[in-house]
Amino acid sequence: MATEIKVPSVGESITEGTISRWLKKDGEQVQVEEPLFELETEKATTEIPAPLSGILLITVPEGKTVAIGSVVGRIDEANASRPSGKSTEKHGVARPNAQAPVRQEKADGKSDSEKPARKHADYEDVRLSPAARRLAEEERVDVKQLTGTGPAGRITKEDILTHLAHRDKPASKVTSGQIAAATPKEAAPGMPPPVVAAPTESKPAAPPSGPRETRQRMTGIRQRISEKLVAAQNTAAILTTFNEADLTSIVALRNQFKEAFKDKHGVAVGFMSFFVKAAVEALETFPVVNAWIEGSDVLYHHYYNIGVAVSTDKGLMVPVLRDADRMSFAEIEKRIAELAQKARDGKITVEDLQGGTFTITNGGIFGSLLSTPILNPPQSAILGMHAIQKRPVAINDEVVIRPMMYLALSYDHRLIDGRDAVLFVVRIKECIERPERIFLEV
Repeated sequence: MATEIKVPSVGESITEGTISRWLKKDGEQVQVEEPLFELETEKATTEIPAPLSGILLITVPEGKTVAIGSVVGRIDEANASRPSGKSTEKHGVARPNAQAPVRQEKADGKSDSEKPARKHADYEDVRLSPAARRLAEEERVDVKQLTGTGPAGRITKEDILTHLAHRDKPASKVTSGQIAAATPKEAAPGMPPPVVAAPTESKPAAPPSGPRETRQRMTGIRQRISEKLVAAQNTAAILTTFNEADLTSIVALRNQFKEAFKDKHGVAVGFMSFFVKAAVEALETFPVVNAWIEGSDVLYHHYYNIGVAVSTDKGLMVPVLRDADRMSFAEIEKRIAELAQKARDGKITVEDLQGGTFTITNGGIFGSLLSTPILNPPQSAILGMHAIQKRPVAINDEVVIRPMMYLALSYDHRLIDGRDAVLFVVRIKECIERPERIFLEV
């Protein structure tokens, strides 16, 4: 008996998704709750588990867009325990005692059976994005020889593609004639030996081996991000106000307690937890910044769900810290680390991304010194953090060097007046420069 595999509902308002990758092969034995395929929607990528154990029969290929509730395959329970190689079944058609496939020679002269099998263990000790891992396995790339350009040295799909584009380039050769010309001739008695220039390649450089252009369909997530950003620009009256904060106190506090904090809580204390706490303090003082417009009404929120922007291979995602006002510094740091890892591993859920009332984005981790962040609809404001830079500043009429950060608040001027926006950022600045205000709530 075969049980249908249907695309489950993965969130409110989600009506369709794309099968980005099958995690199991057609005809392979699967176990109940084992991940079967990745479903990419406009908001997140979700792993869909097997409803029961049996033999997987795939009916919808990778890259196909399917509606929620549609059938993408079946699981055959009847043949769940059959030995492999005894019979072959595909798309519901049984072929008992199928002959072994004929070995086909490839262009490199080797058959499939002669090529080394891919080993997942080769990639276990290397930080790879899911897309990079898959491409590396398919192309048999030694990822341990690569240097990642992603966050924290993570190897991205672009790193793999760059390696493949240069892997097969022929090395430049030096001809025997060039070697002879470069050999020093015997100098006359009493004269210094002649200086010989290094041989140069006279032939023009060969063109790159890869294609000059490639075309790739935008993912559902990237399309949704594009739509939201354009909608934000077209509907809101976005204005940005700037200020700067002296991070001397926070830097000293982190340096003094970072080891003890990590030993007790198992996570490092970062700058984001201070800014989340400062944002909650400022939102409580200026509740209009935590509100948004719905039609002709203003919806005020009396809770503080802070979204923290995370950069991933598939685009920018904003996981939400729910009820951040009730969280400790350690809880904030742990939750941020957990959500960021889920986002980068493609395991973030729609629930993780919904319900935010205010957003913080940190372009400083990439070196940004100043920017004007775009609103995350339907929210009315977003705070931009930037790189910490030591600069000369005047303190008590003396010039001193301090670790400074530019702050940027983009806000919807239809709802938030300039006065409230400016004072909101000043409140953030006060809490960051004197973090005891956060603990004492003053």
